[in-house]
Amino acid sequence: MSVSINNIFNYSRPLPEPFDTITNKKVKVSSKYGDGSTASTLCATVIKAVHAVCRCMNGSGEGAVGVIDHRTVAEYKSSMGPDAYHLVVYDSNSGSVTASVYDKNTEVFESYTMNASGRDGAAVMMALMPILQGDDEFQENLEQYYDQFHSGYPDMAKATECMAMLCDNAYRRIKDPACSAHIKMGVDKSGNLMRVSQAQLDSGAFAPTSVSAGEFTIFAKTGPATIKKAVSLVEHEDFVGKYGLHKRALNAVEESLVPKLPEWYIIPQEVVDICRHAQATTGRSMQMRNFLLRGPAGTGKTMGAKAIASGLHLPYMKYTCSAGTEIFDFVGMIFPDSDSASTGDAQLDKEKETLKSMDGVNYANVSKLMRLPDLDDMDYDPSGVYQVLTGTENPAATSQDCMRIVLDKVTEKVRALSKRDEASKSSGQTYSYVEMDFIKALKNGYVIEIQEPSTIVQPGVLVGLTPSWSSPVRLPCPRAR
Repeated sequence: MSVSINNIFNYSRPLPEPFDTITNKKVKVSSKYGDGSTASTLCATVIKAVHAVCRCMNGSGEGAVGVIDHRTVAEYKSSMGPDAYHLVVYDSNSGSVTASVYDKNTEVFESYTMNASGRDGAAVMMALMPILQGDDEFQENLEQYYDQFHSGYPDMAKATECMAMLCDNAYRRIKDPACSAHIKMGVDKSGNLMRVSQAQLDSGAFAPTSVSAGEFTIFAKTGPATIKKAVSLVEHEDFVGKYGLHKRALNAVEESLVPKLPEWYIIPQEVVDICRHAQATTGRSMQMRNFLLRGPAGTGKTMGAKAIASGLHLPYMKYTCSAGTEIFDFVGMIFPDSDSASTGDAQLDKEKETLKSMDGVNYANVSKLMRLPDLDDMDYDPSGVYQVLTGTENPAATSQDCMRIVLDKVTEKVRALSKRDEASKSSGQTYSYVEMDFIKALKNGYVIEIQEPSTIVQPGVLVGLTPSWSSPVRLPCPRAR
């Protein structure tokens, strides 16, 4: 089918905002489908279509884009009146375009003519968007331009470059039949397009089966589209340790607590955003230090918390709350002194020395020493953990059953470590206060993850970052609901 490229890309029309002040429409960039030596030209038709899609995506404008099968449809909100719309249907197999000017209030149809003295073709270009976005180069530049559009153009030079790439990409693919990503278009020199009729609207012939952006109200009543903007892959070397909050060097023990991200882990954009916010607000009166990651089990909340610690290059510590969690579990407890006095058992004495090097006898250290399963293991596979702990099968075992056994084992071990050989027994047992890792984290500036199981509250992870290396921060503790 014949195509008049001048009707589709009319470069004589003035550019819309924010490009209306540009005197030179030429930009020194070139699509991969060009020869690389020529500059791109900004085109009002493409710019208006891209802006219409961007407004649909962020909910600031009316209109919609969708797909039927090999056809795409668009409701383009015209600026000619409050009820004026341009309705377009594009067939990618044949390249045919059907369009009408429609008044939503009076339901009156008019012909859509696309040429120098008629319509500018922005509605037609909008209908082509799902096809254009199938190309990686176009989609990447559209995403970057949308970020500029949504943020109020913080980098106008970048926005101009992206828009020029979009214009050139569309032009090359529509103009050149030999292009590997060629898009068929059937618009002759007259620019007259076949009408969309009332009968076709009433029959639902052009009702979209999926919505790319916006909300259809004329072709069909679809409700708003759910837009999932593609996120560029964040490389580990560009993230790990790149968002430091403080200048103090970590000691060897602290360095060992900084999580190492596995190579397979894909860093979510939300994690990057949290690190950026934490870094950007450091030193300000209202530092962002508490972040809630919410979702069902298995969605990556805990791994996300570790990734945050890795990006900030801070030690990571985790607390999992339960119905029996008390303030002492966060602040500290009184424990028998584990001094050099012998227990009368060589193995126990060796374990006491090991615990001393681990900062004392407490639940966490004793549990690590005994290689007991943690709460995550109990939640995911309580029957398996129960069998490992007891040597007997119990398919009905719960995480609470496992926790009870673990607490008994830890208590028994602490009692054994507290015994003294009669030959070295002093006048009486002495006790010391041992602060929990939570307090150490607040003092030294670590990332703390507080797990809140579904038995207590909605599944979630509270990630707390201390505001400085010396001043504490209050973190909310879970409450039964």
